[in-house]
Amino acid sequence: MKVSITRLPIAADLPLPEYETPGAVGFDICAAEEITVAPQEIVRIKTGLVVKTPAGYALIVVPRSSTPKKKGLDMPHSIGIIDQDYCGPNDELQIQVRNFTLQPVTVTRGEKIAQGLFVRVDAAEWEELHPEKLPEMSRGGFGSTG
Repeated sequence: MKVSITRLPIAADLPLPEYETPGAVGFDICAAEEITVAPQEIVRIKTGLVVKTPAGYALIVVPRSSTPKKKGLDMPHSIGIIDQDYCGPNDELQIQVRNFTLQPVTVTRGEKIAQGLFVRVDAAEWEELHPEKLPEMSRGGFGSTG
């Protein structure tokens, strides 16, 4: 799949995202700036990238599995969902992180801070059913399947 990507001036000398192994499903995303995140602070880290997500896909951005242990950073919203129409000149991909430690954490320019993957999506066409049309059985709520 070909994906259009633009490096903004802040990232002109940084490498494009890449898959590190032949079996990798996610590509690494680097910070385009050095930033220090204060304890308990939430910030957005610039990547200097504008990505044109292909039609029929969503770009999902998640933390690298090593980031919480190595850096003390997580993503407060768990994942980032990048829509297909988020690709204009002011639509820079930014990684929102939270420092969950009691010490400042520095992310260096060029450091891998997240990973992205493209996931196929469909748009739902809603067909509303009336409550009396619901099945007789209910499978239960949270955790009910053991």
